Amino acid sequence: MVNYLKESYNELRNHVTWTPLSEAQRLTVIVAAFSILLALAVWGIDSVFSKIIAYYFELIKS
Repeated sequence: MVNYLKESYNELRNHVTWTPLSEAQRLTVIVAAFSILLALAVWGIDSVFSKIIAYYFELIKS
């Protein structure tokens, strides 16, 4: 287990190419923006379908 941890640390330290901070921040903003847009789209579609279903059940009651 100790050997595995040492090798993993060595791999991360010496062989992994890390994304520059400025690029990581830019990509994080893009992902957050698309996540918000997707959430708003899902909310909008859910609202429309909810109103359609409520209207349908009102028609059935009558």
